[in-house]
Amino acid sequence: MEVTKVLHMNGGIRNSSYAKNSLLQQKVILMTKSITNKVISTLYNNLSPGETIRIADLGCSSGPNTFLTISQLIQTIHEECKSNSQQQSPEIHVFLNDLPSNDFNSIFRSLPTFYEDLRKQNMGGDGLFVTGVAGSFYTRLFPSKTLHFVHSSYSLHWLSQVPDGIESNKGNIYVASTSPPSVVKAYYEQYERDFVNFLKYRSKELADGGCMILTILGKKNEDRFSKGACYLLEPMARALRELVVEGSIEEEKVYTFNIPAYYPSLREVMYIVDKEGSFTIDILKTCELHKDDFDENMAQCVRAFTEPLLVSHFGDNEILIDQVFHKCREIYVNFMTIEKTTFTNVIVSLIKRN
Repeated sequence: MEVTKVLHMNGGIRNSSYAKNSLLQQKVILMTKSITNKVISTLYNNLSPGETIRIADLGCSSGPNTFLTISQLIQTIHEECKSNSQQQSPEIHVFLNDLPSNDFNSIFRSLPTFYEDLRKQNMGGDGLFVTGVAGSFYTRLFPSKTLHFVHSSYSLHWLSQVPDGIESNKGNIYVASTSPPSVVKAYYEQYERDFVNFLKYRSKELADGGCMILTILGKKNEDRFSKGACYLLEPMARALRELVVEGSIEEEKVYTFNIPAYYPSLREVMYIVDKEGSFTIDILKTCELHKDDFDENMAQCVRAFTEPLLVSHFGDNEILIDQVFHKCREIYVNFMTIEKTTFTNVIVSLIKRN
């Protein structure tokens, strides 16, 4: 599986699209709004008058959440201008990044409406410039010292590849409670390599004093695996195992399917940031979101971000994919809805060292 070619959220606006099944991600963005506002306000007040503010949203996906993030940033800058009695907001250049397979077309089609909404709210729009940047954020994306602020929400748990050496993870599709220690180790080591690369490249791209806010679906420090990830992914693992028993999928196909994602703890994030050394930690905390805080068809939610991976591995068989998520839906209704589950979110605010 070449992750950079196949990993993307379901595009468009159909029932299984990310645009229609991303309420969890939306709530996380809103949950971190106060932290983002504070950082952007400080950044704005430290810039030279008239300087263009350059912001990158990494892992932007498509749909309403993409514009929710941009709107919050623009609103904060606009309010800072008013409080400083400035007549005109600075120019803002926003770079929207995701992998090449992302539905950038939907983003660009929605831009005219987004600009018009900004004007209706008296937040301008003429001084906002939006650019799409296709590529993995585990590689260089921007020229040196061009960015002031980097934002990423619910993207950095994705890995650049499925880890090597996890053949013993049979019957699981992620780091589960029954995964062997060698599998847990392989996943973590892949995450550490990827996150170090992410930090290294962003340190080159951020201007002096530039900052980042990263929100990552994670786990409690004492857990071997993420209970939030278990809630999201275990029904699909069960569904695939049931389809093996029914003879609809070859057992070996299921045994070789693994999700390229790792859900770090706060301590792991802190260790990697300190080890890489390019950034100072300003804020590092966890926030929990209870699954009862949102009412969403969880099978559709999971389908929105896993279907492309399933199609890549099992083939473009619509009947089979529908079977997988029909079983997922039954498992959620019969078993998962009675479980008390919280999503642990690791939030880190970083400032580039000079």
